[in-house]
Amino acid sequence: QVQLVESGGGLVQPGGSLRLSCAASGSIFSINVMGWYRQAPGKQREFVAAKTSDGRTNYADSVKGRFTISRDNAKNTVYLQVNSLKPEDTAVYYCNTITSRALSYWGQGTQVTVSS
Repeated sequence: QVQLVESGGGLVQPGGSLRLSCAASGSIFSINVMGWYRQAPGKQREFVAAKTSDGRTNYADSVKGRFTISRDNAKNTVYLQVNSLKPEDTAVYYCNTITSRALSYWGQGTQVTVSS
């Protein structure tokens, strides 16, 4: 079992920035991929970014150049730096991890609201 706890969401004006954090605990030795998804009101959950244990990263086209994912393996934490925020980035952001046994775990989500 892996437990994930997100933090760092909030209300920000267009063009602003936030840093989301996701701390993992439990069977962390089995973690392979850590990533972020988001779900806007009335929409399906969508992929945002992910980083593998060997350092490979992947981003959704809609966030490339604005969002940066990073991992601190010593702290078992993954971060999402979100810059140049737009109103359409408003969503609940969820942390996700996939273990070496292909098990998927989700955090509870953190709300990001972009509004003037």
